[in-house]
Amino acid sequence: MTHTMHEFDRYGDVRAALADPALVPEPPTADGGQAGTSVAWLRATVARFSSGESHRRRRALVEAELAGLEPVTLRRAVAAGPEEEVRVRVVRTLAEALGMPEPGAVAEAVTVVAGVYFGGADAAADEAVARLVAQLVPERADEASLEAAANRIGLLVQACAATAALVEAAADSDVPLARVLREVPPVRTMRRVAARATQVAGREIAEGDVVLLDLATANRVHPVPLTFGAPPRVCPGRVHALALADGLLQRPLTAFARLHHQATPLVLPNAWDYASAAALAAQGFQAIGTTSLGVAAAVGLPDGAAATVEETLALARRLGRGSFLFTVDAEGGFSDDPEEVAELARRLYDAGAAGINLEDSRPDSTLAPVALHAAKIAAVKAAVPALFVNARTDTYWLGHQEEETAARLAIYEQAGADGVFVPGLSDPDGIAALTSTLVVPLNILYTPTGPTLADLAALGVRRVSLGSLLYRRALAAAVAAATAVRDDRPTDLTSLCYTEVQALGTSDGAP
Repeated sequence: MTHTMHEFDRYGDVRAALADPALVPEPPTADGGQAGTSVAWLRATVARFSSGESHRRRRALVEAELAGLEPVTLRRAVAAGPEEEVRVRVVRTLAEALGMPEPGAVAEAVTVVAGVYFGGADAAADEAVARLVAQLVPERADEASLEAAANRIGLLVQACAATAALVEAAADSDVPLARVLREVPPVRTMRRVAARATQVAGREIAEGDVVLLDLATANRVHPVPLTFGAPPRVCPGRVHALALADGLLQRPLTAFARLHHQATPLVLPNAWDYASAAALAAQGFQAIGTTSLGVAAAVGLPDGAAATVEETLALARRLGRGSFLFTVDAEGGFSDDPEEVAELARRLYDAGAAGINLEDSRPDSTLAPVALHAAKIAAVKAAVPALFVNARTDTYWLGHQEEETAARLAIYEQAGADGVFVPGLSDPDGIAALTSTLVVPLNILYTPTGPTLADLAALGVRRVSLGSLLYRRALAAAVAAATAVRDDRPTDLTSLCYTEVQALGTSDGAP
């Protein structure tokens, strides 16, 4: 039977096709072969899992395999591994993480199989499949065990090919991975097969038809890359591939940047003066942020009005005398001139700041043009490469749509942002949708009624800021204590003693 090929290159059409459950990845040619002994058998077995309902089953198996692998652990392991060809290092790292026996031998065999897995024949690859099956399943294995082994081998083959392609695309450039994925996608086209009749962009697609998706063309007109699919059907190995690629590229991370690549999110409390920062650091917080509201309110100025540049710099100089890492909330950079924002960033870095938070909202409750904010980010990274830029968008606070949030964040990370921040976002589905498309760490503002820290970690959030919460709570507690004393009501006046507060100002060398 003859099937029609349909080609799509418009962003919206490609995204719709990737999200359509009727369109499944085209399986390798299912050309049979004796059980457990050849590439042909491997293709045929994986093909059974790559159509219709079986595709969901295979996806669940892949997700289960990857669920226990921390991306940060993979990043470190592949970076510290032996100097081998990229594909071998990727597979060895994954095989070790999955607890496979003889990971070095597994890696060598998988790379041989990968050479012909997507087409072609090779006796050496057939022998490699047989060796892998012998390693991964017991003797006289039943069909279920053989299928599980085929799925694992297929997972390693595809991880090997995809990660190596990403590394090769990025190896000769210092641009962020986010920009590589959009401008030089390692996967330029995707093929899908219709498991049942469906429709894309008004075009009727019959069961068995082939759909060719041109990602390279689609990405030229939209900032959110589609290399790893699109919600709700994002490639389950996306974060692991990015972590492995990042480790292989070995781009240096500052001490502050490394805190965003831990197994648990960085909890960032926000201080408003030296004593509050020192008190928080003394409790073991790995880094301290500042709150622009606290800085502004302390001197009787409005927040978000670009009125506190000198006060912000003065606080940074005071915090720089301490021994803790800190990042500065600098509103929108106190200027719409990217070079002036870059100069401010340089002064903050010279004062000791490890990071800067730049927001795209304006005093009149509108959003700055996305190109302007991206220019600020790029200027800061060009002037001070070691300063961690957390690019904040206030789309959720200002009532804009989810699509605009994703588009802005994609542009900001392609401009060089080291992390992105979406205050006001607390919906788990919305968070998951963002983390499925972002390359850099996502920062969420903690809300007492929102997801727990454990929930945020499970959703892929890498940094949780407290914002102005501590400052507002401190004011409320001070007022409550004062009014209770005035009204002669019982109150809990437990507090730090005078000498403890006095010590906070001198313990790190501050006057």
